[in-house]
Amino acid sequence: MKLTHILSIIFLFVGVSFLSTGYAQEEHIGRLELGRKKKKTFNSRDSSAIIYIDTLIMKDRSSLQFYGKKDVKLVVKHAEIGKGAFISGIGGRNNASNFDIDINLKKLGSLYVIARGQDAMNGTKTDPNGDGGNVNFEYDPSGITPQTEDKKQVNYVYIDVSAGGRAINPVSDLNQIYSRIAMSAPGLRGMPQGQVYSGSPGKEGKAVITERK
Repeated sequence: MKLTHILSIIFLFVGVSFLSTGYAQEEHIGRLELGRKKKKTFNSRDSSAIIYIDTLIMKDRSSLQFYGKKDVKLVVKHAEIGKGAFISGIGGRNNASNFDIDINLKKLGSLYVIARGQDAMNGTKTDPNGDGGNVNFEYDPSGITPQTEDKKQVNYVYIDVSAGGRAINPVSDLNQIYSRIAMSAPGLRGMPQGQVYSGSPGKEGKAVITERK
């Protein structure tokens, strides 16, 4: 009986450990090079991602894009980034991804981190206006120190954590809702899941750029 009890505890511990780590995509990439306007997407079913990249080369307007990720941890040991490159992430329910970025910038034109909440778009999507993400951008002092003042100059970093719904016109939004209801059967059958969401914007995210200690 004691042996059976001990084995049960072991199996329970292993099962809990598996569940606690089973929802994070973890990947180690030796070298990732993206040509001009090329993209690398991370869209597994895992709700979070932990990505380690030894060498990252991003040409002008290339991108790293994360889909369905609530949290993203990105560690880059050596980065060479051209102009207009961007890293973006969207989680569930129109909310942006939260980013924890640790990067050693050896070359930098301009880099945009897009953690912006998506718009609800009543009549099309079925979730409220999304929240902006929380972004912690930590750079290695042995590399380039990014600047945030002048986008026309090199070494520029911009982080967008704006909330969804800020650009929506309430009048046109209501007109779209009324139009879909008028063309549908009685009730709210013309709306996704029979629901109309508030036009209130989501929550603004937070962005912090710091030097690694």
